[in-house]
Amino acid sequence: MPDDHCVVKLDFSNAFNSLHRDVMLEAVLEKVPGVYKFCHSSYNKPSELVYSGHTIYSKEGPQQGDPLGPLLFCGTINPLLQSLVCKLKLAYMDDVTLGGSESQVAKDVEEIRRKGRDIGLQLNDKKCEFISRSAVSTNSVFANFKHLSVEEAELLGAPLTVGTAMDSALSRRCDDLARAATRLGSIAAHDALVLLKASFSAPKLMHTMRAAPCSGHAALQKFDELLRKCVCTITNTDLTDVQWIQASLPVKNGGLGVRRVSSLAPSAFLASAAGTRDLQDMILYECDASVDSAVDNALVQWSIAHGQSGALPPVGSASTKQQEWDKPSIAADVAKLNASLPGRHHQARLLAVSAPHSGDWLHALPISSCGLRLDDEAVRVAVGLRLGAKLCEPHQCPCGAKVGPEGIHGLACRRSAGRTTRHHALNDLVYRALGRANIPAVKEPVGLLRSDGKRPDGLTQIPWQAGKCMTWDVTVTDTLAESYLLATSSTAGAAAEGAADRKELKYQSLALTHSFVPMAFETFGPINSKGVDFFNTLGRRISACTSDMRETAFLFQRLSLTIQRFNAVCFNGSFCFKNADLDS
Repeated sequence: MPDDHCVVKLDFSNAFNSLHRDVMLEAVLEKVPGVYKFCHSSYNKPSELVYSGHTIYSKEGPQQGDPLGPLLFCGTINPLLQSLVCKLKLAYMDDVTLGGSESQVAKDVEEIRRKGRDIGLQLNDKKCEFISRSAVSTNSVFANFKHLSVEEAELLGAPLTVGTAMDSALSRRCDDLARAATRLGSIAAHDALVLLKASFSAPKLMHTMRAAPCSGHAALQKFDELLRKCVCTITNTDLTDVQWIQASLPVKNGGLGVRRVSSLAPSAFLASAAGTRDLQDMILYECDASVDSAVDNALVQWSIAHGQSGALPPVGSASTKQQEWDKPSIAADVAKLNASLPGRHHQARLLAVSAPHSGDWLHALPISSCGLRLDDEAVRVAVGLRLGAKLCEPHQCPCGAKVGPEGIHGLACRRSAGRTTRHHALNDLVYRALGRANIPAVKEPVGLLRSDGKRPDGLTQIPWQAGKCMTWDVTVTDTLAESYLLATSSTAGAAAEGAADRKELKYQSLALTHSFVPMAFETFGPINSKGVDFFNTLGRRISACTSDMRETAFLFQRLSLTIQRFNAVCFNGSFCFKNADLDS
């Protein structure tokens, strides 16, 4: 922007409630005559507002809550904006922005004052802003405006460039998160974790990161530090640097989905710039804005960060998607994690928690009445197991085995109290899901025996597919059990697939008359492929009955939550609890 140019932000006093209805209806008749009769029947007479025996007549502007309100307002003031001659003129509803030489902008502001009165609009000078490099103007038109430099200016809630406004905006977000952290610690851990992931973390900053070139700002690192402390407080875990990197990954990559904003900022800004380029060109068609230095600088930073790994900037439609810009950053974090894993246990853990549906419990809303809420200890154990964090002090299990600080022994202990209950809970979940799909079924059907005399877990009483009724059997294996570790450290879900193969071998005689489905789960989340196919099909059949297309996702969330809930039960079973009353 040259030194003699400026940008002004205009604010109208009570804009929507002041617009003359006769002018508004004339604009509708001219622009969208198809809805004129409907609008005329709504606004040709004053609206009556009755309160406590008094009647107030509303005679101006569209009614609050009217879905056509934005159309009625914008259609009315659009001719006014079109009559202006500034190089830059844009408006979002009643937020009008003009830019150009100071003398020309002053003429257009006076034009808006004069023509605005004819349609019922009046400028509120105290809320209007004058933006220039010097933040000073001698023109009387802008005398009562708020004068700002470019570094101090914001547009639609986002700072225009690096400077005072960006410092203030990011500082406010850090203060908001710090305040939220103290309050999230006072509610249930599951609720707090969902709120942090979906609202108070990166989503709170997303508008600023997409609208302003804030990558590399020191406040983003401060925000990430606050996020880390917040996760530690909510989950009652002490995360190392490596564990925090994993926690900040997307759920599908083995993280908690609490993204670090310092790594997201370049991707968010570049994707937004690419996605809105055509709109920017339309707005700035009269301005000399062929070069966007902010985008060029962000692209250089992105290339420096990811160029050594061979990553190239997305092109075409892919450049408008934030996840495409974000992939190299995620890949770098995953590579750093893999390089820091000390042994097969951690390799198997990272592979398992990155498998499909392993982290579905993190997407579930904590609704107690639906059985979707984990207690605080279950959340702590689930997060600790997922990230490989320290869960306890080393101790001896009642079975005599030694339990390490990661507490994984309880998941495979033969004397664990939760093994049988977990099996029944998963089997009951499958049985009830079939019922929701209007498929009658029975548990442990009589007459269907396998080679060792034991019955399968359930049977449908009507054909499932190809005219055959389905029988199923549920099993849960430990991802980190020594017998599976060689396979699970190289292939995600290897333990579940092995258990499913053994089930099919035991029930091979039933396969001649029934459709048998093995349902094998791992303690860290993976499900065998045939089990996944079954649950996808079952979810679609439930959706056909309920007309809710999210039923498949809900089913996987219930299964994942059940696994995590009983992981906590098995973990706590490795401790020796003494009855204080008996000791006394």
